[in-house]
Amino acid sequence: MGRFFITGSSDGLGARTASKLISQGHHVVLHARNAQRAEDARRACPGAETVLIADLSSIEETKQLAKQASELGPYEAVIHNAGVYTGMETVPGKSGLPTLFTVNTLAPYILTALMGPEAQKRLVFVSSELHAGGRPRLGDTEDIKKSGYGDSKLHSVILAKAFARLWPTTRAYSVHPGWVPTKMGGPNATGDMDLAVDTFVMVATGGQTGGKGETEEERWTPGGYFAALKEEEPSKIAGDHSVQDGLLAALETISGIKVSV
Repeated sequence: MGRFFITGSSDGLGARTASKLISQGHHVVLHARNAQRAEDARRACPGAETVLIADLSSIEETKQLAKQASELGPYEAVIHNAGVYTGMETVPGKSGLPTLFTVNTLAPYILTALMGPEAQKRLVFVSSELHAGGRPRLGDTEDIKKSGYGDSKLHSVILAKAFARLWPTTRAYSVHPGWVPTKMGGPNATGDMDLAVDTFVMVATGGQTGGKGETEEERWTPGGYFAALKEEEPSKIAGDHSVQDGLLAALETISGIKVSV
């Protein structure tokens, strides 16, 4: 059985996905924003190995999280589930940068770059169908900091495709979970939570279907985008190598962290 690391796993989709993986016999490392949320995570997933604590709006705490997570790896997959929604575009996080940009875009980049390909067999970035209306915002590093929710979800698709291209030994994907009734989605959401969890588990495990470890992954597009257990076609701009390189360059400039290739 494999080991998995899931950010933002104290409740909602992260906790549900962790519980499903644990029920299948996998080992799961959870993440929470603070000590209280860590207690919530332990109660939600008592079978988890441990809970790591870091506020992803802090660049320094995210760097430390990458170090701690790496020491517990390697991982079958790292699932970048943590995220914030509309309304946090201009609210400063612990590092002084807008919280939405820092948590949704910069933190997954920092974690991925610092943990490196050896620690991560697969990367799963949480996206949304709203990425189709997003913009890369690569005019300058000040523009990208003003990213809205749709922009950040486009960044998730771009990051998946970029790392799939740069790290051939690591498979990277993005997933649209649907409008599901989580803290972010709200109680009126009409999406199927079980279907969203099953999609995350499928992608994180490479679509494992057989007792000897056979997978569906050989048929998947590197950097593919998934929704409701199926691969779908994302925004074409995400496949543009110059856009991918531009996003990585902007995030390197802001964080001071370079992706090893």
